[in-house]
Amino acid sequence: MRFYRITISSWTASFRYPNLISGYQITLPVPPVSTVLGLIDAAAGNYIDFGKVSIGYYFEYDGKGTDLETIYQFSVDDHGAPKNNVKSNVLNREFLAGCRLYLYLSDEQLVRYFRHPVFQLLLGRSNDLASVDEIREVELSEVEHADHIRGQLIPFQGNFLPGVIQALPKYFTNTIPRENIGTEAYTAIPYSSKAFPTHLKAYEDEIDGEQVDIYIHHLDFE
Repeated sequence: MRFYRITISSWTASFRYPNLISGYQITLPVPPVSTVLGLIDAAAGNYIDFGKVSIGYYFEYDGKGTDLETIYQFSVDDHGAPKNNVKSNVLNREFLAGCRLYLYLSDEQLVRYFRHPVFQLLLGRSNDLASVDEIREVELSEVEHADHIRGQLIPFQGNFLPGVIQALPKYFTNTIPRENIGTEAYTAIPYSSKAFPTHLKAYEDEIDGEQVDIYIHHLDFE
């Protein structure tokens, strides 16, 4: 099957666990689906009502570290306006370094956005600046029982694969405050995982001389 493979890189990335508000902030080893859809929005320069969309992606990084970060906390009044009582706090935040995201799309319109992105691309937080390194058309063969699933996020229900299990939103509304859309349990499988058997249908690619089976998410927001 024909795909467009978009290679995106960044010096750093951080994908927070949704339920961790304070204390040591660890990162997921793979970006959530909502982060990837947010990248497409940023490239397009506007919020997209995707309806039905199919995407696949693979994420890898060179290393992991921890940094000290100062945050500023404030409360709001009954009308949602911030009060003048800001206080600072210091916490440890885990981050990934030397990051590469390989995004697989079949919709040519979505691909065009990445040729001339409107807004800055981010892999996580506002300081995790990313850039498009390459856009290439690739022809991938279908694999019925993929055994090289890694560096990806896979729906947990019905698959039960080894990895980090976390409930994550698929997308967010374009409202204030934003609301989660389609929260689901996923298994985050790090790129360093060894091959293991699955019943998943995927598409075989080769990255840096190694096989990676790309799982395609078929999302429906209609």
